[in-house]
Amino acid sequence: MTKLYNYYILLIIALGLTSCDDNLEINPRQDIDGSQVFTSEQNIDALLLGIYQDSGQDLSYGGDIQITNDLIGTSDQVSWFGTFVQPRQFIQKNILVDNSFVRDTWANNYESINQSNLIIDNLDIVTSSDAKRDQVEGEAKYLRALNYFGLITLWALPYEAGTVNSQPGVPLRLTGYEDYSQPLPAERASVEDIYAQILVDLQDAYDKLPADNGIFASKYAAQALRARVYLQMQDYAAARDSANDVIANSGASLTPTFAGAFNNDANSSEDLFAFQVTNQTGDNDFITFYASEGNGGRGGDIALNPAYFALFPDPDDVRANFTYIGDFGDDLTAKYTNQFANVVVSRLAEMYLIRAEGNIIENTAVGATPVDDINELRDRANADPVAGPLTQDDILLERQLELAFEGFLLQDLKRTKSDVDGLPYDDPSLVLPIPQNEMDTNNLIEQNPGYGS
Repeated sequence: MTKLYNYYILLIIALGLTSCDDNLEINPRQDIDGSQVFTSEQNIDALLLGIYQDSGQDLSYGGDIQITNDLIGTSDQVSWFGTFVQPRQFIQKNILVDNSFVRDTWANNYESINQSNLIIDNLDIVTSSDAKRDQVEGEAKYLRALNYFGLITLWALPYEAGTVNSQPGVPLRLTGYEDYSQPLPAERASVEDIYAQILVDLQDAYDKLPADNGIFASKYAAQALRARVYLQMQDYAAARDSANDVIANSGASLTPTFAGAFNNDANSSEDLFAFQVTNQTGDNDFITFYASEGNGGRGGDIALNPAYFALFPDPDDVRANFTYIGDFGDDLTAKYTNQFANVVVSRLAEMYLIRAEGNIIENTAVGATPVDDINELRDRANADPVAGPLTQDDILLERQLELAFEGFLLQDLKRTKSDVDGLPYDDPSLVLPIPQNEMDTNNLIEQNPGYGS
């Protein structure tokens, strides 16, 4: 059988430590023949670690998914000065079907989904304890949900509350293939069906994962992602309640300073889930495209414009000044200056913003008032406190001030039905094309509007 899976067997031990040193010596990548993967619990552990590695690659949540969202979502807050044409297509909203970033992100997410499916299909191999089996299942379902959320938000028209959401989503593949080079053709499931599956997986992950799982996905990593998913679905009460659960029960706390939430070699007190990066493993494309050469990047392909700084009403807000001058005299964000920093997927500040928005929409004060939640973040940032009453627009602005360049902009605009650089929120040009190789090998799939047949 073809050798399809590359695993870091001994990396399990190294990464299993909750306090990892980014200078750990990692043994070379080990190959496991596909026929041997499902013969031992140790190999299941190795496969699971491989999904973390794949999902955290630069092609996916190692930066490209988030950067794609922000470049498509921007109007004039940033400029693209890099030589790569693929991101330039994103910022120009003129994406071609042969865009290799689009192709590789799609393929990498589906490979991660396939490996998650293989684990879920073979849970009976995990026999050491019921708790261990639950943990493995919970992690696999969290990772499957995370990858499907990345796909559905970029490759389909947005979810709209109060409708049937029958618009084409992405193929829903829930069975694993040991040889995934040619998966069976599959139609695009509806947007509604994909979101429903994501929520099922996250409920299972929440129920089965421990509250503390070291550097791996935990119960509250699943709940944090569920809060984000509910927010995108405009289910503000459920988003509020999920975020409140994380704030109240996860044990996470805001870092004392805004800068402390970024560029960390080990998870900070604020991190709910982060992909681990060392000087030998992991990817961080945030560094590649946002950082100066001295900080490990390409010199500052993405530079900040005056329109970004104009978002801040308070000039003393440290978030407005969390920048530095790059190699070519441009303003660069200081969120990405450590090339071996972990890539944060969910942090506690996002939960405060979700809870505040949910409480505003529902006219409630679950956990805290919106004013109190926003002032938690503004106080840390040395920004003037707000007095209220607050509106949803106030929260959306605060999300830009706090979460800029972390991959939220496009989806915030879509869920609030806001124009995106002069385009309607549901314009087909704001949706990625189905990659050509999927179109060539899957005779049941249909292309997105505007990209040909």
